[in-house]
Amino acid sequence: MNNSQNSKPKYDLEERTFQFAKDVRLFVKTLPRTTANFEDIKQLVRASGSVGANYIEANESLGKKDFLMRIKICRKEAKESGYFLGLINETNDLKNNNEAERLIQEAIELKKIFSSIIEKSK
Repeated sequence: MNNSQNSKPKYDLEERTFQFAKDVRLFVKTLPRTTANFEDIKQLVRASGSVGANYIEANESLGKKDFLMRIKICRKEAKESGYFLGLINETNDLKNNNEAERLIQEAIELKKIFSSIIEKSK
């Protein structure tokens, strides 16, 4: 029964990165339509989706080098997501800034998870 333990973290992180991208998309629907927000939203939606997409690709990787490269991209995209969430949070008078802060925290946690995977893979 314990041999399913190895596949569980992979599934959980795939699910978690999917949920992050989904939550970001729901959050940006609530934002004011300003020129700056329009540009930041485009970057944020792209980066948040890329975290999970690259994680899926990492799990299908051709080897350790390919896996590490994709995990580094995941970390970079999580950092970028946090950056744009922070910009949006600090340049708008958000009624739901607690959701922005929750998403920023999730971006930070995802970045830490990917950093940890990189360290353990060396």
